[in-house]
Amino acid sequence: MAEGRGERRLLNPFAGELAAEFAGTAILILFGVGVVAQVTAGGIGDHDSIAWAWGLGVTLGVYTAARLSGAHLNPAVTVALAVFKGFSWRKVLPYALAQTVGAFVAALLVRWNYAEVLAKVDPGHTIKTQGVFSTLPGNGTLPVTQWGALRDQIIGTAILLFLIFAISDERNSAPLANLAPVIVGLLVVAIGMAWGTDAGYAINPARDFGPRLASFFTGYGSAFRDQYGGLYFWVPIIGPLVGGVVGAGLYQVLVARFLPRTDAPEPGRTPEPAAQAG
Repeated sequence: MAEGRGERRLLNPFAGELAAEFAGTAILILFGVGVVAQVTAGGIGDHDSIAWAWGLGVTLGVYTAARLSGAHLNPAVTVALAVFKGFSWRKVLPYALAQTVGAFVAALLVRWNYAEVLAKVDPGHTIKTQGVFSTLPGNGTLPVTQWGALRDQIIGTAILLFLIFAISDERNSAPLANLAPVIVGLLVVAIGMAWGTDAGYAINPARDFGPRLASFFTGYGSAFRDQYGGLYFWVPIIGPLVGGVVGAGLYQVLVARFLPRTDAPEPGRTPEPAAQAG
């Protein structure tokens, strides 16, 4: 019994949180980057399969990490929670690093598994298949500038965080029976189907930068640049961080401040007199 108690004392709760963020983000990337590799290099599937696989990856990643860390899986989510929900600022950078490392490791696994077909389709590992791992303005082909892509990332991530806050707010109509991860996954599917043109809907700095690093270290020399030759890696980092705070802030201003307290009666209902309630 004493040995069991000692083992429990050795377990670091914060280490568990970071491990959960690493694992949950890795699950997200295994499905997300994996499906883009399959569509791009294998010719199997289309944009709809990409959108659905990313959404399912989010759902499964959230179920993986939710109990231990809250399943942020995205530095934009972590920062927004620190700004508006009291999440500890001292945990923000470690969470973001764990998320990025999880994305990096998962992308390395996808890169290794799809090495043969990627080499067949794009022997020089150029911009042609760079989009398997990281995003580009206009998905590398359409006439979208870096500033257009930055605008897109701010808007897309604002939508994401506005709705994550709405979905997770217990004072609102939060999903029941542990269905919130499914709803968040469907949200990502919807964003992919509606907001995927201008910048590939990264909406997550770790999702973009981790795989971008993995591709750079495995032969994609232009991984940090866009099709115009300009440095691009900063856009899917700065855009989501700004957009996440904007979206979460808008939810607080437009919805959250008008919601009743958890112990208040629902709007439109007359509270029972104390004597009747007893």
